[in-house]
Parts: sequence; structure tokens; C-alpha cells
Amino acid sequence: MKSTKVGITIGDPVGIGPEIVEKSLWSTAADDVVIFGHSECLPRLAGRFDIRSPGSDISGIVHGRPCMISAQAQADYLADAVVAAKQGEIAALVTAPISKTQIKKAGFAFPGHTEYLADAFSVDEFAMMFYSPKLIVTLVTIHEPLVKVSEILTKELVTSATLLTNRSLVHDLGIASPRIGVVGLNPHAGEGGLLGSEEISIIAPAVRDLIHAGLEVSGPLVPDAAFRQAASGSYDAVIAMYHDQGLIPMKLVAFEESVNVTLGLPIVRTSPDHGVAYDIAGMDKASPQSFKAALTAARTMLEHRFKSL
Repeated sequence: MKSTKVGITIGDPVGIGPEIVEKSLWSTAADDVVIFGHSECLPRLAGRFDIRSPGSDISGIVHGRPCMISAQAQADYLADAVVAAKQGEIAALVTAPISKTQIKKAGFAFPGHTEYLADAFSVDEFAMMFYSPKLIVTLVTIHEPLVKVSEILTKELVTSATLLTNRSLVHDLGIASPRIGVVGLNPHAGEGGLLGSEEISIIAPAVRDLIHAGLEVSGPLVPDAAFRQAASGSYDAVIAMYHDQGLIPMKLVAFEESVNVTLGLPIVRTSPDHGVAYDIAGMDKASPQSFKAALTAARTMLEHRFKSL
């Protein structure tokens, strides 16, 4: 029997990660959770949960003040969680926020969790999906400068992101026949080539191939209308071409409910859709709502995934 346990990494120990993990778990006695982080950061959970602490010493760290010790710690938590996943000890991973700037000081050579985990599991095709009960959005390109998006965008990338989304909607969320909208890159979806040609040369051919493969896909859709239509129920998910195109409507519609999901991994991976918030770290002000949503989503996806086996 495969493990159904959920791993949790506490992120940057001087950010709000430890606080939101504690607030999400302290009133429960969940036996399906393994926590990767220094137990000193989680005094309310120590002795009640399986906490895997790395051997490093974090004495002297201060809330809201990143340093080399905290940079290395957040990298260690992730590495330990990956080892546990590969050994079959956990089937899902919920990651509290890291600082992309600080973790690079520890030799972390990736733009974020998504790319790190794809590399760790030797996955070539992966995507970043944002899930909420109101709206689901997947990004074709992720952490790319806007000026480079049109250079990077290909039919293969659009196709891959849509196929991964369709698979997740079916196997992780139990939607038997997903309806997916693929938006254009340019205003008015290019206006027949007047405002850009990517819709004609890249996105429309991808949509045709996906329809031919049996998926219920529409596009290229006008971006400024498609997200509203999806939030109203016309589509189960929207495929966005770049980061802010998808994240602005997502955070507008479902900020505290939005969950970041990495598609294409052999495990379920979710995270809250916010950062380390050094300015309020250690002040008992951080809301755990997004982390709770990420934990709930991970459990829901695992349940559907095991049902489909």
C-alpha cells in the first residue's frame, strides 16, 4: 500500500511559514502529516507530530531577519522532503513560503519551488496551476520576463500545459469531462492578426490538436472576457500564457482560497499563494487561510488520485 501521508515544509524559518503551519495544525491531531523543519520553530506542535529536523543549528535566528542560517535551513527542509517522497514516505507535499532571494544564497539555483521539484523528480513536462473553488488557472510560461514571453511561447508548451491541466482535473479533482478555455496572448486575442500573430501561429494550432485528441478545449479566447466567464462557470479551467495574465484575476477572485499546484510530478504538491511576509513574521498576525486551503487541496487530490488507481 502506498503512503497517503502529506509532507509539510515550513519554508523560511524567519518568515511566517512556521506560524501558519502551527495555526493550521495546532487544533488537530492529524496522523497523516510529516513536517520538515526545525522543531524549535514549532513549539506548539513538538511532541504531537512527526517533525523531521535537519542536523543544522538555528539558534540565534530572529523573526523577520533573514540570514545565511535561515537561507540554508529552508533549502534543507525541501531536500529532506524530496528524499522522503522518493522513498515513498509521503505522497503529497505542501510547501510554506520560501524567499527566492535568500535561498539562492544557499546555492539554490532555481526560480522557485516548481522548477526545483521538477528537476528533483527528473520531470521534463510540468506546469504551475492555481486552484480555488471559484477559478482554476494554469500558466504556460512561469517566471519569465514579459518581454521574453512571445519568444518562449510554442505550440508544444501550450499543448503540454493544457494536457497536464486536463489530467489533473480528471484524476486529482474528479471532473470527468473538463471544459478548458485557452486564452490569447495579445489584446482581443490578436484581433485576427492586427494586434499580434501568436494566436494564429501558435495557440490556435495547439487548440486544434487538443480538440482532435478528444479534449473539450476552446480558444484562443479574448483574455479580458475569458476569466470572468470561467469564474461564472463556463469553463473548469483557463490556460494563461504568462504569469500576471493568470495571477491577477486569480488573486482578485480568490486571494485567500487560491492554491498553487505543481502539475506533472509523481506526487501531489500544493502551496499557499503568498510570500514569506518578513514584516509581520513573529507577530502572530499571519493568516493561515491560504495554507489551510493548500493542505485541504492536497488531501482532496490524494483522495481522488487513489480512487482512480
